[in-house]
Amino acid sequence: MQLSAPPYEERLTAPRTWWLICFLVGVSMALILLPFGTLPLLGGLVGGTAVAAVVASSYGSIRIRVVGDSLIAGEAKIPVSALGEAEVMDQEEARAWRTYKANPRAFMLLRSYIPTALRVEVTDPQDPTPYLYLSTREPERLAAALKAARTEA
Repeated sequence: MQLSAPPYEERLTAPRTWWLICFLVGVSMALILLPFGTLPLLGGLVGGTAVAAVVASSYGSIRIRVVGDSLIAGEAKIPVSALGEAEVMDQEEARAWRTYKANPRAFMLLRSYIPTALRVEVTDPQDPTPYLYLSTREPERLAAALKAARTEA
C-alpha cells in the first residue's frame, strides 16, 4: 500500500551560489592555515567547507507543506480553516510586503533569495497574526493546494 503524497510540499533550499561561497570559505581557511603545513591546509579546506555547508544547508532546509487540513510552514502549523484568501505576489509586490507594507505582527517565512511569495490572510479572531507571508518558488501551486484543502475540510 502506497501512502498518498501531500498536495503541496516545497523545500526552500539555498541557491547554488551559496555552495560556491561554502567552498570559498574552505579555501580561505586553507590559506589561513597554509603557514602550518600541508596537513593543516587540507584540514582547513575540508573543515571550513564542511562547516559552511552545514550552515547553508540548515538555513535552506525549511519546508512549506499542505498536509491534510493543515499548512505547515517551518515550525508553524496552522489549520486551513483559520486561513482566508491567498494572494499570489510577484517580485515587486513581494518586495513591498517584505519592506514598507509589512505588519510587525505578521508571520513571515521569508528567504531573500526567493523573489516570489504568497500572502495568506488569517481569519481566526483569537490569533493576533494578521497574515502569513511565505516565500515560495511556486505561489500559484501553493494557493491552489490551500484552496483544495479548504474545500475538503
